Amino acid sequence: MHPSKTSDAKLINLFLDMLAAEQGAGDNTLDAYRRDLTDFSDFLGHLGQDFAGAETQALRDYLADLDARGFKSSSVARRLSSMRHLFRFLLNERIRGDDPAAILSGPKRGRSLPKVLSISDVDRLLVHAKALSEAPETSAPQRLRAMRLYCLLEVLYATGLRVSELVALPRSASRRDARMIVVRGKGNKERLVPLNEPSRQAMAAYLAAMEALKPEKKKNAASSKWLFPSFGESGHLTRQHFARDLKELAAAAGLVPRLVSPHVLRHAFASHLLHNGADLRIVQTLLGHTDISTTQIYTHVVEERLKSLVRDLHPLAEK
Repeated sequence: MHPSKTSDAKLINLFLDMLAAEQGAGDNTLDAYRRDLTDFSDFLGHLGQDFAGAETQALRDYLADLDARGFKSSSVARRLSSMRHLFRFLLNERIRGDDPAAILSGPKRGRSLPKVLSISDVDRLLVHAKALSEAPETSAPQRLRAMRLYCLLEVLYATGLRVSELVALPRSASRRDARMIVVRGKGNKERLVPLNEPSRQAMAAYLAAMEALKPEKKKNAASSKWLFPSFGESGHLTRQHFARDLKELAAAAGLVPRLVSPHVLRHAFASHLLHNGADLRIVQTLLGHTDISTTQIYTHVVEERLKSLVRDLHPLAEK
């Protein structure tokens, strides 16, 4: 391996160790940083440079190369963010005496509004999922899978959890008297999220169905610490598996599958709350956003609600 590549690999590992230890970065975040910085290191290697000695022009050339490769502006902006974090780390650790990324400007990009399902669309999904979970002609394993999907949907729309938080819920979240659940989110931070009655009922029915499994399967399910156990490496249902099941349900319910995902349902949760008068700060807390600016992407919902209130309730509004 080229000496500079060896050096870059070590610096990437040091940087990722810092993110994990000091900022509580999760595996997905660390993997994304590693991919971004490894690609950047490969580019620098062709120029005969490395992280410790890279010049600002080399960084500009890399951003131009990403654009030439057809990267979207949002992806280029993310790569630039990774570079900025890395060089700030190298400066703080005195591995470099300057920050070549400090004067760089990122690509201009408009912030796209999140895709949102209407309340009637979500209701259609829930009604169809519940009907499948109650279908008498299906086998016990099929019914259990349908009940799991219905439970996942009810909990997701009731709480707005990230899909990674949802599939990794502990079994303790299903206590009968639970009105709130503790969620461990990004950066290993915990927050309290309320449950509604339909989500509690869906969890209770799903767990009862698991308890009714054949003895050998019952033992495996009962011994798991996860609410949605599986035989995979993680021990719980994967995000990808849930996303596939959700798209199949969307197609069966007459919705366009590509417009339906766990993340879209999280957006629906936030948008529908705001549309019905919820405070933006409360929604920020429920979503687990550290910065209010992240939640402000939903302000278009608040603005539309205010316009409709003035239009419908102002005494001098045109009728």
